[in-house]
Amino acid sequence: MRVNETPDLPGGGDMMTRIRDEIPPSATTDVLVDEPSLPARIRRPSDAIRFLLSVGVIGLILVLAHVARQTTTGLSSDIAHGTEQAPHLILTLANLASGIGVLAVPVAFGVDRVIHRDGLRVAIGVLAAVVALGVSLALDTWITAAGMRELEWYLTWKRHGGWFPGPAHVDLTPVIAYVTAVGLAGRTRWQLVTWAVIGLDAVASLTTGSITPLAVLTTYVIGRAVGYGALYAVGSPNTRPTGTAVVAALRRVGLEPVRATRTANGHEDTRRYSAALTDGRTIDVTVLDRDQQIAGLIYRLWRRVRLRGGTPRRTIRSLRRSLEQESLMAYATTAANAATPRLLATSEVGSEAALLAYEHVPGRSLAELPGEELTDELLNAIWTELRQLQRHRLAHRRLVEESILVDEDGRPHLTDLRAGETAASDLVLRIDLAQLLTDLALRVGPARAVRTAAGVLGPDALGAAVPLLQKVVLARSTRNALRKHKKLLSGIREQIRVLRPEIAAQPVRLDRFRPRTLMSIIAGTAGAYLLLSQLGNVDVAALVRHADWRWFAVGVVASAVSYLAAAFMLIGFVPERLRVRRTVLVQLAGSFVKLVAPAAVGGIAVNTRYLQKAGVPAGQAAASVGASQLTGMCVHVMLILLFGYITGSSNGPSLPPSRIIIITLLAAAVLAVIVFSIGPLRRLITSRMRSLFAGVVPRLLDVLQSPSKIATGMGGTLMLTVTFVVCLDASIRAFGGSLGLGTVAVVFLTGNALGSAAPTPGGLGAVEGALSLGLTLAGLPAGTATSAVLMFRLLTFWLPVLPGWAAFSYLQRKEAI
Repeated sequence: MRVNETPDLPGGGDMMTRIRDEIPPSATTDVLVDEPSLPARIRRPSDAIRFLLSVGVIGLILVLAHVARQTTTGLSSDIAHGTEQAPHLILTLANLASGIGVLAVPVAFGVDRVIHRDGLRVAIGVLAAVVALGVSLALDTWITAAGMRELEWYLTWKRHGGWFPGPAHVDLTPVIAYVTAVGLAGRTRWQLVTWAVIGLDAVASLTTGSITPLAVLTTYVIGRAVGYGALYAVGSPNTRPTGTAVVAALRRVGLEPVRATRTANGHEDTRRYSAALTDGRTIDVTVLDRDQQIAGLIYRLWRRVRLRGGTPRRTIRSLRRSLEQESLMAYATTAANAATPRLLATSEVGSEAALLAYEHVPGRSLAELPGEELTDELLNAIWTELRQLQRHRLAHRRLVEESILVDEDGRPHLTDLRAGETAASDLVLRIDLAQLLTDLALRVGPARAVRTAAGVLGPDALGAAVPLLQKVVLARSTRNALRKHKKLLSGIREQIRVLRPEIAAQPVRLDRFRPRTLMSIIAGTAGAYLLLSQLGNVDVAALVRHADWRWFAVGVVASAVSYLAAAFMLIGFVPERLRVRRTVLVQLAGSFVKLVAPAAVGGIAVNTRYLQKAGVPAGQAAASVGASQLTGMCVHVMLILLFGYITGSSNGPSLPPSRIIIITLLAAAVLAVIVFSIGPLRRLITSRMRSLFAGVVPRLLDVLQSPSKIATGMGGTLMLTVTFVVCLDASIRAFGGSLGLGTVAVVFLTGNALGSAAPTPGGLGAVEGALSLGLTLAGLPAGTATSAVLMFRLLTFWLPVLPGWAAFSYLQRKEAI
């Protein structure tokens, strides 16, 4: 494409006109720019982030309507009282002006854009307005249908004497979405007039009592969210300067290109050009686009919040800040006598980009070099360049293979300095060393990487990097590569320990919290919500008044004994010696894990992890847990049949056993036929069962050689069932009910089987439904059955959560799980 040719970009005419005006005619004569045509529309990361932030604010407002009731009510009362003092004529004129202007101004802007052949911008705005109207109506309907009367009260407006529920002003939300989507940046007058009439309409609605303050805020945020969402979905006009503007900017700083070519680029937030100058030199040009500076913001924020140190000092970067940071790092690296392409010039490219022009160094990146060219001489040279940086307190912060350029003479040059730091701390410098050490070890192995590094930097420097050899501080590409080399970091540590056996190997704690801690918080919050939602349909006061709390105490004891029984059940199927106290704590910790995992899965995972930490090999640990689970399942089925027969042959009011047992077995059989008739499900279940029980038979043979182990395992299995049956029976008697133990046992065993199969955490929903239905069929009143089941779940599922969390945390500190 010749530089005097400019692509016709829909929606971007104004910006391209400004760019063309900045280029003198003489600057583009006989200069050829070879680059693919820029896309007409682009998705800006800033639009996506603003959309997510707006959605978060909407959720916060809905919570605020529940929490800050007095504040919102008082604010509305103050506004109403204040407007009573205003002259009626002024309020009337304000209402009239805002009612007309809020529609007339956007229409006028749309007509103006159509006249200027920018109709696509208007079409996107209209689309956003339609979507905003639909979202407002849908949200209004949802709040009304869900019976959220508090939200209806705090987020409503009044018309013609009646209250119409809705968190957003249906007339105003589409206008805000339209204005957001069409984009008024650079048009100061239109911005001023448009937002003035929108604000006037909102104020007029507040003064007349037609809308609440929270509804005003909700209306604004919903409109903004829909507008930004539409912009990101459809794309914004591409205002990035083309190669033409880049060439003109190079001319302004004294560089005279005769040809410029767009080159391949591994980074999404920059563009690269190679330009040939009139004096025969070649330069490499990096273009920083303003809209790309926010790319990766969420990831950088996550790293900044999670890590204690080692993160960039600035998470949010402006175009000017990015340009100055890379320029400063380039000059500092050159001053430190480290090899890097020399920075020749910097310049803005219009108002939407900036460039950095570097001296061209012919060569290939380290990632492009074949293995046979990675000689010890080259590795030593790379470590020498790092030593130069560290002596001058310079941190590269991205020492991956792509950031090391090897020239034609075999000398390495450091590139991609955009994330670097001057006056870096010791921690950041050590992270640089750990990063480069890991990346080179991925190519040449831990032994060569450590040996060459020690020859240049010395063993002491490597010893200081050992505590930082952890994935959390490494670059994303390096972490991805380590998934295929899981033992690489430990191999590097071992090689360094050979040189310095006395070094401290304990990793530095860099993360403020770990993902599993976050999961624990989420699980606890979800558990509390589920508990409150279940108790919301129960008259707790009536339960407290009529319950016999002596039976509650019996249930507490039975629930506590169940953890000892579960410990015996596991100990009996592990030939190795296990400590009873710690094993009981592991079972208690499993009650906390149930909050985020199905009932059966959580216990299996915790027990397997515990056995591995106790020194049992991974395969044997899984086999022991599998043997325990298999035996428990067989005993469970046998007990269902046994108690079903007992209840069927007994007299008096009891559960009709044959019908329940037959229905249960038939349902299980039908479910099994359906599941195993579907190929993917059949293969999935078969593979999972095979992996779980592959070593069960050999493990059982080992256990059978010890009668005491068999007695402990079987005794714990039976004792576990008995304790749960006693707990359920005590819950029934606490509310005045009474059933035979055999009937209670059948109901519990059936409900527990369904709960274990349910994919919900702890079998939530499935266990409650099955137990309530079973007790009702057994003859208990529905109210008594529901109350008994809730007490049973409180004793066996909810109350152990807090002690389970304490046990889980204690075992983690002791590295027992």
